[in-house]
Amino acid sequence: MNALSHRETDALALVEIIDLKWLLAGEGLHLHVERLQKDPAYARGVLAAAAASKNPALREVALRVRKLLGADAA
Repeated sequence: MNALSHRETDALALVEIIDLKWLLAGEGLHLHVERLQKDPAYARGVLAAAAASKNPALREVALRVRKLLGADAA
């Protein structure tokens, strides 16, 4: 069976968020991880900035994080 536990799923989501954090840092933007996870308005702003980037890797990670965070970040 290849099902992931809740803890493993959370860890993978955190890896995606950390990828987003470092890619944004490369563009001079700071990401507060806990705030991204708890503040939908903040998440929308950060993800909108990432989606507008010229960096395709950043746009892709932002899309994955948006899906992980659910409809509140859309």
